[in-house]
Amino acid sequence: MILFCDTSALLKLYIEEPGSDAVKARLHEAQAVAVCRIAWAQAHAALSRRARETPEDAGTLEQAKAALAADWPRYVVMEINQAVVERGGDYADTFALRAYDSVQLAAAFETGLIAQTPVRFACFDIRLNKAAKLQGMDCL
Repeated sequence: MILFCDTSALLKLYIEEPGSDAVKARLHEAQAVAVCRIAWAQAHAALSRRARETPEDAGTLEQAKAALAADWPRYVVMEINQAVVERGGDYADTFALRAYDSVQLAAAFETGLIAQTPVRFACFDIRLNKAAKLQGMDCL
Protein backbone atom coordinates (compact mmCIF):
# COMPACT_ATOMS: atom_id res chain seq x y z
CA MET A 1 0.00 0.00 0.00
CA ILE A 2 1.13 3.51 -0.83
CA LEU A 3 0.20 6.21 1.63
CA PHE A 4 -0.53 9.46 -0.19
CA CYS A 5 -0.44 12.38 2.22
CA ASP A 6 -2.07 15.64 1.33
CA THR A 7 -0.62 18.61 3.18
CA SER A 8 -3.03 18.35 6.12
CA ALA A 9 -1.83 14.79 6.77
CA LEU A 10 1.82 15.49 5.97
CA LEU A 11 1.99 18.24 8.59
CA LYS A 12 0.73 15.83 11.25
CA LEU A 13 4.02 13.97 10.87
CA TYR A 14 5.92 17.08 11.95
CA ILE A 15 3.70 18.80 14.49
CA GLU A 16 1.59 17.10 17.12
CA GLU A 17 -2.08 17.72 16.59
CA PRO A 18 -5.26 15.64 16.44
CA GLY A 19 -4.75 12.90 13.88
CA SER A 20 -0.96 12.71 14.18
CA ASP A 21 -1.05 9.23 15.71
CA ALA A 22 -3.29 7.89 12.93
CA VAL A 23 -1.00 9.23 10.18
CA LYS A 24 2.10 7.86 11.91
CA ALA A 25 0.47 4.43 12.29
CA ARG A 26 -0.39 4.32 8.57
CA LEU A 27 3.10 5.53 7.71
CA HIS A 28 4.57 2.41 9.30
CA GLU A 29 2.20 0.18 7.30
CA ALA A 30 3.02 1.75 3.95
CA GLN A 31 5.48 0.48 1.37
CA ALA A 32 5.99 4.08 0.27
CA VAL A 33 4.76 7.56 1.07
CA ALA A 34 3.76 9.81 -1.78
CA VAL A 35 3.12 13.54 -1.81
CA CYS A 36 2.30 16.12 -4.44
CA ARG A 37 5.04 18.60 -5.31
CA ILE A 38 2.81 21.48 -4.10
CA ALA A 39 2.77 20.02 -0.57
CA TRP A 40 6.19 21.58 0.03
CA ALA A 41 4.92 25.12 -0.50
CA GLN A 42 1.64 24.45 1.27
CA ALA A 43 3.44 23.00 4.30
CA HIS A 44 5.84 25.91 4.54
CA ALA A 45 3.00 28.40 4.20
CA ALA A 46 0.99 26.69 6.95
CA LEU A 47 3.96 26.44 9.32
CA SER A 48 4.96 30.05 8.72
CA ARG A 49 1.40 31.27 9.25
CA ARG A 50 1.21 29.33 12.51
CA ALA A 51 4.52 30.83 13.65
CA ARG A 52 3.18 34.33 12.97
CA GLU A 53 -0.04 33.56 14.86
CA THR A 54 1.71 31.85 17.79
CA PRO A 55 5.19 33.36 18.08
CA GLU A 56 6.10 31.22 21.10
CA ASP A 57 5.93 28.14 18.82
CA ALA A 58 8.23 29.62 16.15
CA GLY A 59 11.26 27.54 17.17
CA THR A 60 9.31 24.29 17.10
CA LEU A 61 7.83 25.17 13.73
CA GLU A 62 11.27 25.92 12.29
CA GLN A 63 12.35 22.47 13.51
CA ALA A 64 9.33 21.01 11.71
CA LYS A 65 10.46 22.68 8.47
CA ALA A 66 13.95 21.27 8.92
CA ALA A 67 12.57 17.77 9.58
CA LEU A 68 10.38 18.01 6.47
CA ALA A 69 13.43 19.01 4.42
CA ALA A 70 15.38 16.05 5.79
CA ASP A 71 12.56 13.60 5.01
CA TRP A 72 11.55 15.02 1.61
CA PRO A 73 14.02 12.89 -0.42
CA ARG A 74 12.40 9.74 1.02
CA TYR A 75 8.96 10.61 -0.34
CA VAL A 76 7.69 9.73 -3.79
CA VAL A 77 7.04 13.24 -5.09
CA MET A 78 4.32 13.40 -7.71
CA GLU A 79 4.92 16.09 -10.26
CA ILE A 80 2.25 18.40 -11.55
CA ASN A 81 1.82 17.93 -15.27
CA GLN A 82 -0.94 18.72 -17.74
CA ALA A 83 -2.77 15.44 -17.15
CA VAL A 84 -2.80 16.03 -13.39
CA VAL A 85 -4.07 19.60 -13.66
CA GLU A 86 -6.74 18.59 -16.17
CA ARG A 87 -7.92 15.80 -13.87
CA GLY A 88 -7.74 18.28 -11.01
CA GLY A 89 -9.95 20.66 -12.96
CA ASP A 90 -12.45 17.87 -13.53
CA TYR A 91 -12.40 17.05 -9.81
CA ALA A 92 -12.88 20.71 -8.90
CA ASP A 93 -15.97 20.81 -11.12
CA THR A 94 -17.36 17.43 -10.13
CA PHE A 95 -16.75 17.55 -6.38
CA ALA A 96 -16.76 21.33 -5.75
CA LEU A 97 -13.18 21.20 -4.47
CA ARG A 98 -10.74 24.05 -3.95
CA ALA A 99 -8.02 24.27 -6.58
CA TYR A 100 -5.10 22.77 -4.68
CA ASP A 101 -7.33 20.14 -3.07
CA SER A 102 -8.38 18.98 -6.52
CA VAL A 103 -4.73 18.84 -7.64
CA GLN A 104 -3.79 16.84 -4.53
CA LEU A 105 -6.56 14.34 -5.31
CA ALA A 106 -5.51 14.14 -8.96
CA ALA A 107 -1.90 13.50 -7.91
CA ALA A 108 -3.04 10.73 -5.56
CA PHE A 109 -5.07 9.16 -8.34
CA GLU A 110 -2.07 9.40 -10.69
CA THR A 111 0.05 7.69 -8.04
CA GLY A 112 -2.24 4.68 -8.15
CA LEU A 113 -2.24 4.60 -11.95
CA ILE A 114 1.55 4.64 -12.12
CA ALA A 115 2.21 2.25 -9.24
CA GLN A 116 -0.62 -0.16 -10.04
CA THR A 117 -1.00 -0.70 -6.31
CA PRO A 118 -3.60 0.47 -3.77
CA VAL A 119 -3.30 4.03 -2.53
CA ARG A 120 -4.53 5.06 0.89
CA PHE A 121 -5.40 8.75 0.87
CA ALA A 122 -4.44 10.55 4.08
CA CYS A 123 -6.33 13.79 4.42
CA PHE A 124 -8.26 15.68 7.07
CA ASP A 125 -10.80 17.43 4.85
CA ILE A 126 -14.27 15.85 4.79
CA ARG A 127 -15.17 16.90 1.24
CA LEU A 128 -11.79 15.84 -0.15
CA ASN A 129 -12.01 12.44 1.57
CA LYS A 130 -15.50 11.92 0.17
CA ALA A 131 -14.21 12.67 -3.33
CA ALA A 132 -11.27 10.27 -2.83
CA LYS A 133 -13.64 7.50 -1.78
CA LEU A 134 -15.76 8.12 -4.86
CA GLN A 135 -12.58 7.68 -6.91
CA GLY A 136 -12.05 4.26 -5.30
CA MET A 137 -9.35 5.20 -2.78
CA ASP A 138 -9.22 4.06 0.79
CA CYS A 139 -8.94 6.95 3.20
CA LEU A 140 -7.10 7.24 6.48
